[in-house]
Amino acid sequence: MVERSRRDVLWAGGALSAFGALAAATPAWSWSPKGSVAGVGAGLDPRTVWDAEADPIVAGIVQRGEVAQVNKLLNTWRKNGQPLPDGLPADLRAFMEKARRLPEWTDQGKLRTAVDFNEKRGLYLGVTYGFASGMMSTVIPREARAVYYSKGGADMKDRITKTAKLGYDIGTANAFKPDGEMIVTCVKTRLAHAGVRHLLPQSLHWSKVADEKIPISQADIMVTWHSLPTTVMQNLLKWKVPIPAAESTAFLHSWQVTAHMLGVLDEYIPNSWAEANSQAAQVLTPILAPTPEGIKLADMLLGLGASIDGTLLTKPILSALTRYVLGDEIAGWLKIRKTPVWDGVFQHGWEPFIAVREGLLKLEKAPGVVQKSYWAFDEVLRLAALLILSEGNIPINIQIPHTNNPRY
Repeated sequence: MVERSRRDVLWAGGALSAFGALAAATPAWSWSPKGSVAGVGAGLDPRTVWDAEADPIVAGIVQRGEVAQVNKLLNTWRKNGQPLPDGLPADLRAFMEKARRLPEWTDQGKLRTAVDFNEKRGLYLGVTYGFASGMMSTVIPREARAVYYSKGGADMKDRITKTAKLGYDIGTANAFKPDGEMIVTCVKTRLAHAGVRHLLPQSLHWSKVADEKIPISQADIMVTWHSLPTTVMQNLLKWKVPIPAAESTAFLHSWQVTAHMLGVLDEYIPNSWAEANSQAAQVLTPILAPTPEGIKLADMLLGLGASIDGTLLTKPILSALTRYVLGDEIAGWLKIRKTPVWDGVFQHGWEPFIAVREGLLKLEKAPGVVQKSYWAFDEVLRLAALLILSEGNIPINIQIPHTNNPRY
């Protein structure tokens, strides 16, 4: 039962958070590769670097009309240690065999410790992946536009269901092991990104609003990366969740490995939380802004949550949680209406609730709002974003797109 709840929340967190790992326009890159896991680098502006290995291969697959057949074959590849399916184009097979290898600097001990962290903090991760990261993605301009005009934008529930795998898989006990699925998910996501890079520049609608000629650069991916682990850890610390140093480091390491597996060059991956916060302050925080596309995406997400019958998570609660986590300014950008009752409940009761839940404060000594709403807060944690619960137990296939959003 515990595993089921953890699975549900991590699915939900991943659902709201991932959005295909696209990201926003970034200011001038000034972060030094000395602070990366590589420790050195060529010093190239990551806004001018994409995926030199995957992009030409996927472009060829699209141009030759092989997307449907390749996707059909890839649908059968699910486990990290599973052999690649027969029949794949030779260049794609060679790329994937290389891309599925973990980096040499992977620390298996830290990955094991990350499992402990995810198991203990899975409920909090569901909330932070969903409302610190997922809703933030709608105010990352490049990400919002790319999602809106690419194929996934035509069916947000389907898109969310597929991108949920990243958030769920990284939290499993066997994430990077042969019987896990995180490596598969990362490689397939990398191929999907390459497909978007090839197709999206052909969209006249995207081209009219985009401030880049090719989407999903290395800088773009790192912006989105920071909306995930960096932002999550910042919120957990803000809420005074006690986290042992070893678990904090291990959680970061699991995401460092993930960035590498998504095709990010090691010279752009921060080697510590201090470096991650430094990089995020340069490339994420300054670029947050509203767009018409992001406003529509946010409303879709809140609408999906409100459409789930039988749960506590009505639209006012989702709206209030978003406002509490992201602040009044971003909530205003997204045209999220104030909900006086729930806004006040989160503002005055959330952190004391966390303290009670962590054993740092006795319930009878907590503010009245916590005593009266403890059960509601606990449900918010458990059900934070079960927007796709009905799809959570069926195979999810991340695929190479063959077209852009057909509605535009």
